Amino acid sequence: MKIIKPGLQVTIQDTGRFGYQRYGVIVNGVMDQLAHRIGNILVGNIGDEASLEMTMKGPEIEFEEDALISLTGGDLSATLNGQSVKRWRPIYVKAGTVLKYGACASGCRGYLTVAGGIDVPVIMGSRSTYLRAEFGGYEGRALKSGDQLKIGKRSDQSKKIFDQLAHTDQPFVESDWFSASDWGSENTDQHVIRFIPGREWSDFTEESQRLFTETEFQLTPQSDRMGYRFNGERLERSEQVEMISEAVTFGTVQVPSEGNPIILLADRQTAGGYPKIAQIASVDFSKVAQLKPGEKVRFKKITHQEAEQLLLEQEQNIQQLEQGISLKLR
Repeated sequence: MKIIKPGLQVTIQDTGRFGYQRYGVIVNGVMDQLAHRIGNILVGNIGDEASLEMTMKGPEIEFEEDALISLTGGDLSATLNGQSVKRWRPIYVKAGTVLKYGACASGCRGYLTVAGGIDVPVIMGSRSTYLRAEFGGYEGRALKSGDQLKIGKRSDQSKKIFDQLAHTDQPFVESDWFSASDWGSENTDQHVIRFIPGREWSDFTEESQRLFTETEFQLTPQSDRMGYRFNGERLERSEQVEMISEAVTFGTVQVPSEGNPIILLADRQTAGGYPKIAQIASVDFSKVAQLKPGEKVRFKKITHQEAEQLLLEQEQNIQQLEQGISLKLR
């Protein structure tokens, strides 16, 4: 695939680099883990193949060989040879076809997944781009005009989907079967993010706990893949006690001394020393990843058991999708 125009910070990502945090190497990986995973399933990839992650503005790409792709995540108004193209389904693309993205219609991050995955070197168990350290992905950086990306070997399942769609003279063919795009439908309010209390929840004043759950917080432009910073009512602890840095993870909500919450994300540091008021429920990670600066959210407290049940239900839906595709290809 040849990059004609690079878009806004388009990088190669998989689910991340695990097992190296003790050496200070961050996990990294995709922001919207669900969209990335569904994209891989739709093109028949086995396991975690690298995809392209784009933020707000996607690239322009020419396919130099026939390919099987899927577009998931936020709606960045993609077209193939100037024709609108649907997301959340396999798409066969002939060599010479040009994929171009337009305005960001919804969400924040889009994913382009290719059968066989994006073939770049595996570094410490991952193909993800770590921009600050300048390694992983394609030469450790965001894509530029003229870059050429190799596509990996297709799995047997990918070959079946490819063969079903490839008999055409058209530049591309969309599958008539697809995945639902509303994976978070059990939480229809796009501005409600569910959480379980963090390790220092009880250290915050009752008034701050009330403000955290009953008022809106606005995502600021000072947000990136490391963390989302919010403005809202000031949150305070009962006592200002010095803390020892502890391990943090995707979705940990810290509150620095100035009182505004930060959600830690894919490029988070390996440990944090700010008090942790909350942990975002895993089932809402995708919703968080698709937030844009300026958008307002409310945080809803749920129990650990509720969070676990919601994630199990989501996992069951994903497994049903995989089974449905397998039956379709028999």
